[in-house]
Amino acid sequence: MWNWTKMAMCRTAIAVQMLILAAAISPASAASVDAKYILGSGDRLKITVFGEADLSGEYEIDGVGVVAFPLIGEVRAAGGTARVLEGRIVKKLQGGFLKNPTVSIEILTYRPFFILGEVRRPGSYPYKNGLTVLNAVAMAGGYTYRAKSNRWVVTRSGSTKYQDREIETGNFQVLPGDTIVVPERFF
Repeated sequence: MWNWTKMAMCRTAIAVQMLILAAAISPASAASVDAKYILGSGDRLKITVFGEADLSGEYEIDGVGVVAFPLIGEVRAAGGTARVLEGRIVKKLQGGFLKNPTVSIEILTYRPFFILGEVRRPGSYPYKNGLTVLNAVAMAGGYTYRAKSNRWVVTRSGSTKYQDREIETGNFQVLPGDTIVVPERFF
C-alpha cells in the first residue's frame, strides 16, 4: 500500500530526472557544440554584418573550404570555428571597406554524415545535434540480416587527418562528416 510520503518522493524523483534530461538537451548545450565545432565543406551559414543588409545572408562553404563573400571575395572557412571565421571576415572588411564591422555567424545546417555497409539504405544523411551511431542506423532503415549489430567502424574526418575507430557502443556520438561502416557478420 502506497502512502503519501512515498508518492511525494516518487514525484520528486521524476521531476529531478526530467530537469536533468531537459538540461542535457537544452539549446545551451547546442550552442556550446557550435562554439567548438570545426567548419567544413557543405556547412551552411547565416552571416550577419550588423548595419549592412547587403552583406548579410546565407552562405555555404564550398568544396575547397571557402566562402565567397561580397566585397572581400573568398574567405577560408574550413578548419576553423565560426568565431575564427568571424574574425577573418572582420579583418578583411576593415581593410578599406568598413570602419568598425560587427559580424555574427550562425550554423544553419551541418554537413552530412555517411553510413555504409550492412544497413537497408546506405548513403548520406543530414546531421542533427546529439546523433549517435544507433540513431544513424535507424535513419538508414536499420540493419540487414547480415549485419554485425554490435560493432561499427567510424571514420572521423578532422581538419587535417582521418581517424578510424572500431567501436562497440551504440551511444557513440556521430559528428558532421563522419562515415559509419556497419560490417558484415561471419556466421
